[in-house]
Amino acid sequence: MKSFSRKASGIHESSTLAVSALANKLKAEGKDVINFGTGEPDFDTPENIKEAAIAAIHAGKTKYTPAAGLPALKEAICGRLEADTGVRYEPNEIVVASGAKHSIYIALNCLLDEGDEVIVPAPYWVTYTEAVAMAGGVPVVVKTRPEEGFKLRPEALEAAITPKTKLLILNNPSNPTGMCYGEEELRALCETAVKHDLWILSDEIYYKLIYDGRKFVSTAALSEEIKAHTILVNGVSKSYAMTGWRIGYTACDAKLSKLMSNYLSHATSAPSTISQWAAIEALNGPQESVEEMRKVFEERRTYMANRMNSLPGVKCLLPEGAFYIMMNIDALVGKTLGGKVIQNGSDFAMAFLEKENVALVPCAGFGEPNYLRWTYAASMEDIRRGLDRLERFLK
Repeated sequence: MKSFSRKASGIHESSTLAVSALANKLKAEGKDVINFGTGEPDFDTPENIKEAAIAAIHAGKTKYTPAAGLPALKEAICGRLEADTGVRYEPNEIVVASGAKHSIYIALNCLLDEGDEVIVPAPYWVTYTEAVAMAGGVPVVVKTRPEEGFKLRPEALEAAITPKTKLLILNNPSNPTGMCYGEEELRALCETAVKHDLWILSDEIYYKLIYDGRKFVSTAALSEEIKAHTILVNGVSKSYAMTGWRIGYTACDAKLSKLMSNYLSHATSAPSTISQWAAIEALNGPQESVEEMRKVFEERRTYMANRMNSLPGVKCLLPEGAFYIMMNIDALVGKTLGGKVIQNGSDFAMAFLEKENVALVPCAGFGEPNYLRWTYAASMEDIRRGLDRLERFLK
């Protein structure tokens, strides 16, 4: 039998989805598993959005749409971006795809040639490096430091740039760190990228989930020159609790958006027509549910971080956005917990799951082997029970 492609064979399974699959298997076996793995809001999609989808079905709005999305949805995206970030895009600069992950994949395939280098600050979302490789590029991972808030510094970016560098990936707020770039921090990075004529893929999917009164600043809002170099990635999954509806989008230069539209027309075509009509309502309709959800996440974040930092052997930074906490276990490396010698986060995750039935994501796939990611997109009851089990496990 002929062999499989080298490209496909080199792709690793998503560690976040793998953890959830294992947690669900244990639940099916009757175990009381608490899952802090997959990053999706535990809230239901707001009723007005669901009703819009039902209305679309009854109205027969179930046929193909243009490959890059419904014109009405592109208009809604432009309006929401301008209202929330102050950045104006035209509908022909918007490309709708089947989730932000899909948008990133399409953008990378339309930008990269074989061997092009892409700078990825670590810790990073697991898909970035894999998606770069799938598009034929070479991920260049640049480590960041916890004492600097896990934020990439301009001098570190400058040092990583080579003649082959084509693109910088920024995730703001960040998955998995939860940290946010302030305006001046972001400007310094982006001006460095523009100086070297790099594209900037700015993943802003968590932009609505910011805490402690901080103001979100979009990369594209910094200047017209920076905007011209930016591929802004966003979607409705996190802000509107619509993960399964699979609607993401990019906003970028019209020539690139046309290229992406052409690519989509031969790949998946447009996402679900019904989901697109639901997304129009999400973006144009009442926004109160977004703020209500954000306040709950902020309360959970504060509780989880304070409780975690009170326990021996583990510590974390207080996230500034998104809904994740990275727990550091440096102090536990070499010790025995749950009958296992802990050498890294993966060992800890397996021992904790087996002993206490709590599922966490080890951060080796995020570029930080001695960390584990918790999500506080879980009920406060589960958060309390999970941390109770952590406290017992550490003792």
